[in-house]
Amino acid sequence: MVTGKKNMAASVRQRLLNRSKANHEDFNLVLLRYGMERLLYRIGASSYADDFVLKGAALFFLWEPNLRHRPTKDIDLLSSGSPDLDRLKDVFAELCTTPVPDDGLILDPKAITVSRIKEDMEYEGVRVKLKAALGKIPIALSVDVGFGDAVTPGPESASYPTLLEDSPAPSVQTYPRATVVAEKFQAMVDLGMVNTCLKDFFDVLFLSNNFPFDGQELVLAIQRTFERRRTPLPTRPPPALTLEFSSDAGKVKQWKAFLNKNKLDEDGLEPVVETLHAFLWPVVEAARDDVPWLLFWPPEGPWGPSPTSG
Repeated sequence: MVTGKKNMAASVRQRLLNRSKANHEDFNLVLLRYGMERLLYRIGASSYADDFVLKGAALFFLWEPNLRHRPTKDIDLLSSGSPDLDRLKDVFAELCTTPVPDDGLILDPKAITVSRIKEDMEYEGVRVKLKAALGKIPIALSVDVGFGDAVTPGPESASYPTLLEDSPAPSVQTYPRATVVAEKFQAMVDLGMVNTCLKDFFDVLFLSNNFPFDGQELVLAIQRTFERRRTPLPTRPPPALTLEFSSDAGKVKQWKAFLNKNKLDEDGLEPVVETLHAFLWPVVEAARDDVPWLLFWPPEGPWGPSPTSG
């Protein structure tokens, strides 16, 4: 039995190595992504499947499996359960031993640590750290668990893409794209000119360029996210959507550094901010004034009548 597990681990390792070489990927990041993928599978196969909703950078692999701009080193989840540390430690210990088809990965239920995350005085989460192994290769996994955020219109069910074609796909509950946009825009408003998280700008640009959006759904997502996070809806375009921001020398430098680090070929910051203004600001005005926004955004825009209307 142990020999079979070792053989599976060796086989998986070799196939992941072959993939990383063929795609010119960092093998350590591929291993990490495999560990996260198989942890998601265990969540979906457990009695806790409906207790967790996937959010964060890992979502972008679901929406575009070949996207490389967001290599992520952790999993972000929203939990509907209690933030009690002991409870979460027990939950993840149980997930480590959830029966699954052999995927070569071993998770140690006795090597779990949990700690509070305090990004500021208002929001709190829990960080769960786990130790996994693929044969003799250790893989350190980190999961950030949040609580209480509004998911509009509600969690969606999805099959998460796998690195190896014959791996069973994780069944996951996920954030809808409207909520991802709403949370990233709320962060832009909250941070103002001190915002250094320019990956959020790329993320929203990517979503607006590649997916359609229902206007009223996005209005509701923005209203509920801002209400939950106690942030007033702006009465004028926030710095993140202005020329002052996009022409600031420091922001331009940060944007170029982000593009270079992730080997991205993208527009300068000014046209990006112009696109985000066209995408977001009309919706924000409708959300603030609580009026219907019955328009439709096709990939790359602009806002217009829904193709199914009339």
